[in-house]
Amino acid sequence: MSGRVLIVDDDRDMCEMLDSDLQRRGYATAWAVAADEALRKLQDGDFDLVLTDLNMPGMSGAELCRYIASNRPDVPVIVLTAFGSLDTAVAAIRAGAYDFVEKPVDMDLLVIVLERALKHRALQEQIRVLRQWGGQDIGGGQLIGESPPMQEMKQRIARIAGTDASVLIVGESGTGKELVAHVLHQRSSRQQKPFVALNCAALPDTLLESELFGYRRGAFTDAKTDRKGLLQEAEGGTLFLDEIGEMSTVLQPKLLRALEERRLRPVGGSTEIEFDVRIVAATNRDLEEDVASGRFRSDLYYRLNVIQLRVPPLRTRGTDMLLLAQHFLAQFAERFAKQISGLSDGAARRLLDYSWPGNVRELRNAMERAVALAQHDRVVVEDLPEKIQLHKATSLPRTGDDPADLLPLAEVERRYILHVLKVVGGNRSIAARTLGCDRKTLYRKLRSYGLQGD
Repeated sequence: MSGRVLIVDDDRDMCEMLDSDLQRRGYATAWAVAADEALRKLQDGDFDLVLTDLNMPGMSGAELCRYIASNRPDVPVIVLTAFGSLDTAVAAIRAGAYDFVEKPVDMDLLVIVLERALKHRALQEQIRVLRQWGGQDIGGGQLIGESPPMQEMKQRIARIAGTDASVLIVGESGTGKELVAHVLHQRSSRQQKPFVALNCAALPDTLLESELFGYRRGAFTDAKTDRKGLLQEAEGGTLFLDEIGEMSTVLQPKLLRALEERRLRPVGGSTEIEFDVRIVAATNRDLEEDVASGRFRSDLYYRLNVIQLRVPPLRTRGTDMLLLAQHFLAQFAERFAKQISGLSDGAARRLLDYSWPGNVRELRNAMERAVALAQHDRVVVEDLPEKIQLHKATSLPRTGDDPADLLPLAEVERRYILHVLKVVGGNRSIAARTLGCDRKTLYRKLRSYGLQGD
């Protein structure tokens, strides 16, 4: 995570040495030999952090720390202190410094401290934006997130929303497939007509058939009047068939025939009824594998899978997770009548470190719990579920034969890349060499995780 560093030291040779070494490591740098000159540069330029000596004529490094902490709290300050001068370092921290490094400077250690400060700054900026949104409705029927996977999905939705083509939404459980279906409906020409949802896993075959096609009076014992099915209820609009992969092979051909002919016959009925709906289906199963095994009809699969939308898992969406967390916090704060402005720094870090196997649904549950337990104006680490509090960042997957321990290859790769970055102190060049790939490949993967790649 390279950034722009302002170096301040009355020793010109020290400034030039630090400037040269940091530039070789990928940082953009500028330097000043006095605190007042540094303040002018800070006012005129956009710097991510300040690296300053403490003992300087005129305004001291401690006074410079104090000024920046009061006027530019978004810019962390790292101070250089004499070897063994702990009292001076403590005084600098009290004056507002983020951290300190002893002289003579160990450049590898300095880079680790700089990287940590840059990550702190990025996280603080994210939290600042979230707090500005506190209490606002940033969700509704909209898809929250600006990570590359979400941008790609939004662009695809924009291209297909205006068509009547059937859409198959695929993705892990809890990723928000029904919300995607709602967005497709809202952005289509059918938006003024009904959106009707049916969970195909929630009903046995006989009830599922009557729910879809309706029934006539006397069709079965409790059928005392005629009833429309959901294919008719959604007339002119969208029918969302969730967990379509759970539909039995007995009912699949009946649905296929109805979709191909755009006609349905109610249970116990003798005449067919025309209908006009757009079909959007969703599944967390591998339907191609089910087709190959005979569990799902290939002709129905191709009828539903005219266009496929893949909803990315939460672990691949980077800081989108914080936007969603704030959205849920605002919802539950209003529901529970609590004044909660957002997340503490520590809580945000725990959320970012966690892998979210339950995706958005798990995050929503965690935020409901956090708001219920919160005793302050911000959610703190202790308010989070215990497994999130205790989760080790970028931990590598366990080994064993239990299917619950197994992870997708992409997730194993993601965790290992982040683990290597952590071990090498965030140095992208060293990480790329360790991983056996070039820097561009590493940066591209980091961007796909929602992290800054350059």
